[in-house]
Amino acid sequence: MKGVFSAPGDYVYFKSQVPLHKIPIGTKQWRYYDFGPKVVPPLICLPGIAGTADVYYKQIMALSLKGYRVISVDIPRVWNHHEWIQAFEKFLDVIDVHHIHLYGTSLGGFLAQLFAQHRPRRVRSLILSNTFLETRSFAAAMPWAPVVSWTPSFLLKRYVLTGIRDGPHEPFIADSVDFVVSQVETLSRDELASRLTLNVDAASVGSLLLSDSFITIMDTNDYCAIPQQLKDQLSERYPEARRAQLKTGGDFPFLSRSDEVNLHLQLHLRRVGVEARPDLVRGIPNDGTGGSYSESEDGKGDRDDQPKDGRGNSESPSRESESSPAPESSESHGLDEQLLNNAKYPFNGQQERLRLCELLSKQQIIASELHSRFTVEMFLQCLLFIRVGSLYIISKLFPETLENWCKVDICMAAHVVV
Repeated sequence: MKGVFSAPGDYVYFKSQVPLHKIPIGTKQWRYYDFGPKVVPPLICLPGIAGTADVYYKQIMALSLKGYRVISVDIPRVWNHHEWIQAFEKFLDVIDVHHIHLYGTSLGGFLAQLFAQHRPRRVRSLILSNTFLETRSFAAAMPWAPVVSWTPSFLLKRYVLTGIRDGPHEPFIADSVDFVVSQVETLSRDELASRLTLNVDAASVGSLLLSDSFITIMDTNDYCAIPQQLKDQLSERYPEARRAQLKTGGDFPFLSRSDEVNLHLQLHLRRVGVEARPDLVRGIPNDGTGGSYSESEDGKGDRDDQPKDGRGNSESPSRESESSPAPESSESHGLDEQLLNNAKYPFNGQQERLRLCELLSKQQIIASELHSRFTVEMFLQCLLFIRVGSLYIISKLFPETLENWCKVDICMAAHVVV
């Protein structure tokens, strides 16, 4: 992992255009992104222990242009799985979403299965990536779990980061690791402690009413923090689920292999009958007010920039009441071209791209210069402290020697003045 992290240009652009919503529900604070046509049943993304709502920014950008609605949420501070199920259901009620499709990775995939088990009427399909069925093995590997809520933040962060494999990596995988590490630094002690507690709290996923045909398992074949044995248990539980294998990608394929992941997500949504609405795609607005549109708005911006009003039009029951996966259909390449042409990015010209690259380059140079100056200043301060400390020690151990040194210095100074 690199010592100095610079945010990717596409993430900087995403943050400048897509609003982050923050709403309190009871004692829980929810952070989430909601982007895409409101009339489309949403794909809700749940991160792992080290993730935040921001880690799915590539999925939000890509799928919203295809006409899908994507909601990415932070896991709030909940301390057991029953509390998670109740809190997540209240969140869905507040944003007026009834039927959902869940995409979860690692801990997020486990929580998605638990919610599907206890609230089967709300979950229409699952995409599970590098996840597990039970927490027993994690509890055994963390004997200090009972005191996790009193553990200092820096120790929790160190423990989480030790679970991320460190180099050497392919460039894209290395970038994904650096990005997730930067997100871990934004998490508070309580947030980390609650997630670790959920990861070791005794629980297992029971039988789901959801058919295997509405489940997609998307795993990486190179390496992952989740043991292969646990991933094999997941595959055995859902033998008829669709498989989407990624040759590489590490722990965070949604960042390192975003194009492949986005393709599999799109295929899954088509297969389970989610109808995209590219006709409602208006691109990312330049004022950053959001990109969720409903049919009744007739071109007006989304009101989700107000935290208390995260509600959109409810989904059509007929569209969500599918009893079997819809057959996969092939779309022409002209649709993709049309969506890209309809998207109104402010950086369309080559000139603007060059300006953006030049600006990012200047920022990196300035950051490097500041880091060099800071290093030199710290070095000089250390030398000064060492010098003063040595004089203090000498004055205590050899006071006569120090007095002679001072006399010599005074004489030399007087000689120089004369």
